[in-house]
Amino acid sequence: MILVTAATAPVGREIVGQLTAAGHPVRALTRDAENTGLPATTDIVAGDLADPESLAIAMRGVSTVFLLAVVPGFAPAFLAAAKEAGVRRVVFQSSGSVDDTAAEQPHAVAAFHHDIERQLCESGLEWTMLRLELSAANAIQWAFDVPGQVRAGDVVRGPYAQAAGAPIHPADFAAIAVEALTDDTHAGRTYPVTGPRSLTHAEQIALLAEALDRPLRYEELPVEQARTAMGPHAPADVLLDDWARHLDRPAPITDTIETITGRPGRTYAQWAADYRGDFLSR
Repeated sequence: MILVTAATAPVGREIVGQLTAAGHPVRALTRDAENTGLPATTDIVAGDLADPESLAIAMRGVSTVFLLAVVPGFAPAFLAAAKEAGVRRVVFQSSGSVDDTAAEQPHAVAAFHHDIERQLCESGLEWTMLRLELSAANAIQWAFDVPGQVRAGDVVRGPYAQAAGAPIHPADFAAIAVEALTDDTHAGRTYPVTGPRSLTHAEQIALLAEALDRPLRYEELPVEQARTAMGPHAPADVLLDDWARHLDRPAPITDTIETITGRPGRTYAQWAADYRGDFLSR
């Protein structure tokens, strides 16, 4: 049995679907177990990383876990439940900002993920770290932030129109995770993960416009206005700093998708086409 945390988030949903299609038994941990839209064969457990009792239930009979963590301080209870249940390996969606050579991590996001990586390494469990570059998360970011703007008009507003990112299709990240969850050769490995091509924010919106067959343009907001618009729960300072660093250079690109899965990463145009329905008026 493979446990997928955050199972109804874009990546988690893709992991569940791909594991199920490959014939693997899957348990999904999600806060709301009703109307998940997950495959009918999925064993769905209600709970989250902040609830040790639900973790103990979710871990029963599990051999491997995909971990997406956003809850501070959860790791000791999570690892205790995993070891008690006999879990063998954890595949962790970490951050590409983690710096193995630094005495102090560059910012709070990196420090948060570095601490979880450290606890995993010291736990005695097998582990695989999938370090998703901040600039590679744009496709996932747009899936949440942009549909409302697109449905409201022809302008998408945000910071740094010329900031470059390497957007990754959630299905590609999921495919890497599935390989790590099901193939023992990935134990003890750390993989940097990006999409296949560096694109500016403005270029991404232009490709989305092509997929929707309608005019769209990216309108750059002043940084402080963008910071406010991003809301209190987004790591605004970290994201804005990352985008600022990529104003005058391409985003980093890795070959992890092709190396692990044996095929090229999906293009941004493919992502836009696949998520087209999320951007249509409702």
